[in-house]
Amino acid sequence: MTQTVARCMAAVETRSFAAHMSVNVAKLVTLRDDPELRRVVDECEIINADGQGVVWASKLLGDPLPERVAGIDLMHRLFAEAEQRDHSVYILGARSEVLQQAVDRLRAEHPALRFAGWRDGYFDASEEASVAETIRDAQPDLLFVAMSSPRKEYFLGRHGTTMGVPFVMGVGGAIDVVSGMTRRAPHRWQRLGLEWLFRLLQEPRRMLRRYATTNARFLWILSREMVSRRAPRLR
Repeated sequence: MTQTVARCMAAVETRSFAAHMSVNVAKLVTLRDDPELRRVVDECEIINADGQGVVWASKLLGDPLPERVAGIDLMHRLFAEAEQRDHSVYILGARSEVLQQAVDRLRAEHPALRFAGWRDGYFDASEEASVAETIRDAQPDLLFVAMSSPRKEYFLGRHGTTMGVPFVMGVGGAIDVVSGMTRRAPHRWQRLGLEWLFRLLQEPRRMLRRYATTNARFLWILSREMVSRRAPRLR
């Protein structure tokens, strides 16, 4: 987390560009069937393992990641850094009422945080260029896109480098959590890597099918990779 925050802020303060991507089990599986999403992820300057399953898999494959960096935790760290360093932020996504409530809460938590603007995520594909232009005109230092996957990745892949924002990041449903509309797993569940189970218990009908299909496929991919790495090489 410390390395990631430093890399993100370096992009802002040098006025260069960095796109951040959080990767979990579902996204790794989707990448195999979605060439555009794979391209967007490959071109990102900063990639973190958001899902604990990815961290566990890296250890099983003998190439361990140092730790999980949850996107929502990184977002909160960057809000605090932006407030301290007088950098402006822009939030794109969520429903209007949810977004406004999140902004109000963030202002209460970070009184000195500068908002370059915010906009809900309900717009047609034909409006993308106009939305990107609005963000460019606002000149934020950091952009957080709170839309579902892969829509947020597609948006950043198409417009990330054209908006003039030094740092861009997709945060998915994190703004719903900030607003209080969605509950996040307790810290103990987070430490144990069981946030997925908390979400399943909250939304069993919606999440059960997703977890059953993506997790099963991920385990198959992981097992094949483990066998491939351990198989003796032919001379």
